[in-house]
Amino acid sequence: MAHSAALLLLADGRLPAGGYAHSGGLEPTVHIHGLTDVAGLEGFLEGRAATAGLVAASFAAAACRAAQTRQYALLCELDRQLDVRMPSKATRAVSRALGRQLLRAVTNIRSIDVPAHLRRDMHQPVVYGMAAAAFGLEPKEAAQIVLHESVAGPAAAAVKVLSVDPFAVQAALARLTDFLDTLAQQAGEHADTSPDDLPALGTPLLDLAAEHHRNWGVRLFAS
Repeated sequence: MAHSAALLLLADGRLPAGGYAHSGGLEPTVHIHGLTDVAGLEGFLEGRAATAGLVAASFAAAACRAAQTRQYALLCELDRQLDVRMPSKATRAVSRALGRQLLRAVTNIRSIDVPAHLRRDMHQPVVYGMAAAAFGLEPKEAAQIVLHESVAGPAAAAVKVLSVDPFAVQAALARLTDFLDTLAQQAGEHADTSPDDLPALGTPLLDLAAEHHRNWGVRLFAS
């Protein structure tokens, strides 16, 4: 892979893009639905990747292609279409906040060839697509980054929220790698799909959990 180092850079949890402050819905799921162990965590991660993760990865792939071909109006439409796929106000707010932080991190190290007035306040997956294009990555690689982020964040949070063995958590992530590769392939095939026809898989339990979580007085994570 010609740009493997760039892919690793963007997928690295140490990139100051804000993900460390979020559990991807794990914290409220633990408290509301009684998730208690690594087996439950693995099921949560798999389900999240297959739904919200696949949607986000497909939009990232399409955004990467749009940025590569300088279709700026398409980027704005992708952002709008992703917004309507997020019924939870809390989830929309988190996605845009993470998008702002990611954009700040990336533009400090690499120029993004999208007019500044168009890229403000965009959803995180769309920004990941633009960032991937700026680093010379392809749509499937943008999808891989987003799918990795969709499970790595909650997995890292699980060590604190569930007090589980971090080695067991990493083993659970390792068991998901083939599944994530399959999803990335599917998402990458949506690089040239019309925004109207991109995946629109729902996550009602995550949406409800997000709305409950934002009203908690005490919490470990922002989402």
